[in-house]
Amino acid sequence: MSKLEQLISTLCPDGVEYRMLGDFASITRGGNFQKKDFSEIGVPCIHYGQIYTRYGLFAESTIACINNEAAIKSKFATQNDIIMAVTSENVEDVCKSVAWLGSGDIAVSGHTAIIHHNQNPKYLCYYFHSSMFFAQKVKLAHGTKVIEVTPDKLTNIIIPIPPLPIQHEIVRILDNFTELTAELTAELTAELTARKKQYEYYCKQIFENSKGLKMVKIRDLGDWSGGGTPSMQHKEYWDKGTIPWISSKDMKAANLIDTQDHITEEAIENSSAKLLPKNTVAVVVRSGILKHTLPIAYVPFQAAINQDLKALVVKQGILPRYAYFAIFAHAEDILRKTKKAGGTVDSLDVQAFFDFQVPLVVVEEQERIIAILDRFDTLTNDITSGLPAEIEARHKQYEYYRDKLLTFKEASA
Repeated sequence: MSKLEQLISTLCPDGVEYRMLGDFASITRGGNFQKKDFSEIGVPCIHYGQIYTRYGLFAESTIACINNEAAIKSKFATQNDIIMAVTSENVEDVCKSVAWLGSGDIAVSGHTAIIHHNQNPKYLCYYFHSSMFFAQKVKLAHGTKVIEVTPDKLTNIIIPIPPLPIQHEIVRILDNFTELTAELTAELTAELTARKKQYEYYCKQIFENSKGLKMVKIRDLGDWSGGGTPSMQHKEYWDKGTIPWISSKDMKAANLIDTQDHITEEAIENSSAKLLPKNTVAVVVRSGILKHTLPIAYVPFQAAINQDLKALVVKQGILPRYAYFAIFAHAEDILRKTKKAGGTVDSLDVQAFFDFQVPLVVVEEQERIIAILDRFDTLTNDITSGLPAEIEARHKQYEYYRDKLLTFKEASA
């Protein structure tokens, strides 16, 4: 019997109490300082956008400060408080949280909830990243372009609260497993990145050596469109949906097979999401991944996209697969030249992206390039397909193990 099993058997043999967050925590909104209030020195702070992009689950120091004038009007988190972002353009990001483990108080910006509690902060933060918590927050989320969970609604979230010794042991186990998973994932990611660089270089060389090449703006490849997120409040937009709905989390493969989320025809009729034809090219224009990668994918099926993506339907005389390769081959240059500076969430300057020039050749030469790159793509995937699959498997394994540790038999009332 493991130490955790022994603790559960001794301290809560009849099950664990499930409690509403509001029963053991007070929840307040963050303050209202702006990006203009940041300063080189001053009062340590966490801006809600940094929770998505700059922090993991826990923080012992901050990466920014605000001036003293702004701090006077701010709200503060104390040691062991949990800072939860409650606004995002993605339902996946709503309620991303970080446990403040530093010794001093820190200023916290708006669009956040400051959760002051009497439990193990790491235990709660691990739970706030679990699928069990996600299932509850989806029901509380509202909005279309901007998704929000109001802090007062968080009080009704149900959380298993085992005795503190059990929480401490779960944290110890998950800390070790998290560290090991991160190390293995980093190694696999480095190898995958190196091989992708080789492939990208080869793609670019193919275009540069093509016959009859001319340069055209990306906007002139065809019709570009954006997307949207149907309201989470309308279950009929999501329940039993059959239309693939592409968001940034799906853009991990060069050729999409399916999406994690699906929407209904009613969602298409009543939201900014629109049905795109087969053989489109999707590009992420707003996401934290743009720090280092520009995701581009070929979409062979009808689908809708969310507001963080743009989709291309090529015009006559341009093959969809060719357009995909032309953009993909120049992804690194596009990202370097069109990425916006600053901002809480990384994004492209869309007009600069549309004005970026890529090579265009006659249809016969397009077909030749596609044939070459498709073969090379297959060879590359034969070598590296195991790496993305292994990375995804590590994440799934971690999520499964974490959720299993955070699931308990409920004590009878």
